[in-house]
Amino acid sequence: MSAASQQITSAPSPAQNSARRVIFASFIGTAIEFYDFYVYATAAALVIGPVFFPHDSPTAQALSAFVTFGIAFIARPVGAFLFGHFGDRIGRKSTLVLSLLVMGVATTLIGFLPSYASIGALAPILLCVLRFAQGIGLGGEWGGAALLATEYAPPGKRGRYGMFPQLGPSVGFLMANGLFLALALSLSDEQFKSWGWRIPFIFSAVLVVLGLYVRLKIAETPVFAAALEKRQRVKMPAVTLFQHHWRPVMLGAVAMIVCYTLFYIATVFSLSYGVTTLHIPRQEFLALLCLAVVFMALATPFSAMASDRFGRRPVLIVGTLAAIAAGFTMQPLFGSGNIVAIALFLIIFLFLMGVTFAPMGALLPELFPTSVRYTGAGVAYNIGGILGASVAPYIAQLLAQRGGLAYVGAYVSVAAALSLAAVLCMRETRDANLQQL
Repeated sequence: MSAASQQITSAPSPAQNSARRVIFASFIGTAIEFYDFYVYATAAALVIGPVFFPHDSPTAQALSAFVTFGIAFIARPVGAFLFGHFGDRIGRKSTLVLSLLVMGVATTLIGFLPSYASIGALAPILLCVLRFAQGIGLGGEWGGAALLATEYAPPGKRGRYGMFPQLGPSVGFLMANGLFLALALSLSDEQFKSWGWRIPFIFSAVLVVLGLYVRLKIAETPVFAAALEKRQRVKMPAVTLFQHHWRPVMLGAVAMIVCYTLFYIATVFSLSYGVTTLHIPRQEFLALLCLAVVFMALATPFSAMASDRFGRRPVLIVGTLAAIAAGFTMQPLFGSGNIVAIALFLIIFLFLMGVTFAPMGALLPELFPTSVRYTGAGVAYNIGGILGASVAPYIAQLLAQRGGLAYVGAYVSVAAALSLAAVLCMRETRDANLQQL
């Protein structure tokens, strides 16, 4: 056995890698990473346009802000390849630590970035660079966190363990939106647009220190340690992935489209449209989103445990069929302008996001062998982000202008139908042995 293998296989101890510690480490990282990501999403809907883009038209400012929002989704597959390479070559733990650092530093620096009024065109350029770095960091995060949970899971409980990285986005969103809500309640519009919006970005530094503390205390997963011992690593995981496993990458990516579309239409687009077009007060809409995300969090364990009992495919088929139907509720509920109807719309969309998102924590890692699992799960997840989220707020803004909210709802239904087709083409993975794939 090589020295590296001996070092990693001898590192874990029952105390060091208790189930509770592993679960918390996989959960806390995704919560912090998605907090960082959603801080920008919320800021893009509320303030990024006026601060960094000198257009006279609010619509043009919103579209420019949504373009910078999409940049990170282009970067995420790059991060998945980059961190996936090292995650499959040297281990899950060290790669997860690095991805958290990249994301946290980029987010914190956005909080200190001068506005267009201060440094001119350099401001949006630097914003795009830091947004790209955010995407790189998040691209390496999710796959590693999902593997950390599922490669430790007992037989028959991978869905349950895999739900903890999936809970991270709900908690991250609640932290981000809750902080913006607190600022909206305590600051005037002028104070918020001048300096208040920077506070959530700067606060990321505190969360990253917490995440690093937790992650540095865990050891390598037993599945990866066993692969090292058997010399099952490949030199170029990305090349091997697309030579031999391109089909599950594509199916996994398309299956993820429904999750992303539901979430970013219900949050980023709806927040922007609700505040600017429906004239709902910012703090009121943020409070509605916080309420709706609680239902997303409640759906996550329900759906994950159901996927352990009935299989990943049946749960996802039911979830995507419901999402197709949910697209038709957008015009009558959200378009009504009634607060109760809007709350119901947001709850439906985000509950279904939780239903379709939860099984992915186990499903995507189950599609790939250990030697390319970090790369494969991360790439599939983040290509799904490009297809389902990167341009979703931008397209929704254009559709709403040209055809109304019914067109946006139809867009959601089409996205869900694509995911349904991918799920129907997949094999069931609930009983797969991760060491024998």
